[in-house]
Amino acid sequence: MSVSRTLLIVDDDAAISAPLARYFRGLGHAVDVATEAEEAGALLTFRRYDGAILDLRLTNLGGAEGLVLLQEIRERDAQTTVVVLSAYISAEARAEAVKRGADHVLQKPYPLADLARRLLGESAQPCPMC
Repeated sequence: MSVSRTLLIVDDDAAISAPLARYFRGLGHAVDVATEAEEAGALLTFRRYDGAILDLRLTNLGGAEGLVLLQEIRERDAQTTVVVLSAYISAEARAEAVKRGADHVLQKPYPLADLARRLLGESAQPCPMC
């Protein structure tokens, strides 16, 4: 098993965030989940994350929340691996996410094992507890 990492998942859809959290916890990682930008901001105040998965569109700002959070993460810790994972990836949104420092910009749905490789840089293994 790999080294335990601390991860943040930000998505307003529990049908997305819950399986992601379960998968990464099953691999032995500590996972925090936020459903809105304010909640994620509060978590970022108190904890350093090795990796983050951000949806672009959350509920309040009409699509810019993920980019705002991405910038906030980059300002706090340039070493955090950030994956933007969204169902709505336009060429403009992809370019802006990369400009703000996203390590990867992926379209939902995306295979969990491949997402783990992108986020953690490790060989994906089946989740023993999922």
